Amino acid sequence: MDNKIAVLGGGSWGIAIAVLLRTNGNKVSIWEFNRNDYSRLLEEREHKIKLPGVRIPDDIEIENRLGEAIEDARIICLAVPSHTVREVCRFLAGFDLPADTKVVNLAKGIEIDSLKRMSEVILEEIEVIPETNVATLSGPSHAEEVGQRMPTSVVIGSTGIETAENLRDIFSNAYFRAYSSPDIVGVELGGALKNIIAIAAGIVDGLAGGDNARGALFARGMAEISRLGIAMGAHPLTFAGLSGFGDLITTCISRHSRNRNFGEKIGAGKNFEEAMGEMTMVVEGVRTTRAAYRLKSGFGVEMPITEEVYQILFDHKNPRDALFDLMTRDLKSEI
Repeated sequence: MDNKIAVLGGGSWGIAIAVLLRTNGNKVSIWEFNRNDYSRLLEEREHKIKLPGVRIPDDIEIENRLGEAIEDARIICLAVPSHTVREVCRFLAGFDLPADTKVVNLAKGIEIDSLKRMSEVILEEIEVIPETNVATLSGPSHAEEVGQRMPTSVVIGSTGIETAENLRDIFSNAYFRAYSSPDIVGVELGGALKNIIAIAAGIVDGLAGGDNARGALFARGMAEISRLGIAMGAHPLTFAGLSGFGDLITTCISRHSRNRNFGEKIGAGKNFEEAMGEMTMVVEGVRTTRAAYRLKSGFGVEMPITEEVYQILFDHKNPRDALFDLMTRDLKSEI
C-alpha cells in the first residue's frame, strides 16, 4: 500500500472508484458528508440504492470527518456533483495540505455562476496546489459497470504530464484502462457537454424518433461540442477520443445514463418538475445546459441542439416543435 488515496463522496462513482483503487493495492478512505448515508455505509458496507451489489471492502476507511479522511493522503479524488466541488474545495483549503498533493476531479460539469471548468474551480479555491498537480478523469465509465469490474477505458487529463502518467498507472488494471492527456480543457468539456446531448437523445427516444435521428444527433451533437471546445482552447482530436465520442455514445445509449433517462421522460410528455422528481441521482446535464447556453453566446459559437434543449427544459418548448425546428434549419454544407 504505497499510496493513501482519499475519495471524497460516497455515491455510486465514489464507491466504484474507491473499490477500484483498493483493488490496485492502495490504502483508501471514503468521505461521506451526509450523516445518514455515512452511517448506512459504515453499517452495510454498500449503497443499496445508488450502487447495489458492490461491497465496500472492510479495509477501506469510511469517514464523516473530512480531516480524518484526508489524513496522510497524497491523492484526493473529488467524487462529488459539480455544483458542490467549490464548497468541498473550500473545506479542503482549510487544512494544511502538502503542496505535492494531487487532486483528481471526477465530476462532469461546468459551474453555472462562474462558467469555470472543475479544474479551474479547484485551483481557485486550493491555492497551495500547483496547476500541474490537478487532473480530471473522464470517459465512458458508468459506476455500475466499473463496480462490477466490467472492461472500461478512460482518459486522465492534466497540464502536468507526469501527474497524468502517474495517475494513469495508479488507476489502471486488467479491467480499468486509463490513458493520459495534456489536454485537460478538452477532457473536461467533452465530459460535461455530452450530457446535454444525452438529454437530447433521451428526448428523441421518448418521441420514438428512431435510430436515424439518434445517429444524426450523435454526429451533430459532437460537432457543436467540438466547436465550443476549440473556441475555449481544447485540442480538436480530444473530442474524437474517450472523453469525446466515447463518452458521448455511451451516455446517449446506456440504460445506466441518468441524463438520457431524464430526457426520455421529457420526450414522453412529463414536464421538468415531474421528470426531476423521478430521478434518484443528480442529472448533471441540466445545469450544464444552462452553462453552455451562456458560453455559446459569449464565444459566438452556434449550438442549435443545446439551444433547443435549453428551450425545452427552461422555456417549456414542446419537444416535437424543437425537433421540427432542428430539422427545418437553413440548409448548408456539413463541413
